[in-house]
Amino acid sequence: MPSNDVRTLLQAAVPTAAVGVVATVVSGVVAGGKGALGAGVAAVVVTVFMGIGLIVLQRTARSLPHLFQGMGLLLYTTQVLALFVFMAAFKDTSLFNPKAFALTLVIATLAWIAAQARAHMKAKILYIEPEKTGTSA
Repeated sequence: MPSNDVRTLLQAAVPTAAVGVVATVVSGVVAGGKGALGAGVAAVVVTVFMGIGLIVLQRTARSLPHLFQGMGLLLYTTQVLALFVFMAAFKDTSLFNPKAFALTLVIATLAWIAAQARAHMKAKILYIEPEKTGTSA
């Protein structure tokens, strides 16, 4: 994975993890141990889903650049739908607090998207391939 991709991944994952930790603490205080567990699970789910999506998108950009925009739109739509499926699947669970889970899932997803957008805007990505210097014989 090129350094720009790793940098973007870290710049999105670290703020999302921080939001997840804060949400876990707040949920633990408000809803007890089940609230903390629900918030922790949600933060991990978002980080894994969005991280895998970013890796898939970067590989698509490298190997099939003409599909990049369409793949990005399809990927984000699929991720959001999958997260809604997670919320629906666990809405009546007794393993953890479903309200803390759902709220943290939404907040962590928004944090990831904002952090990824910021990382992309700050990245110095060349839009023109520079010519190779040197002689090749």
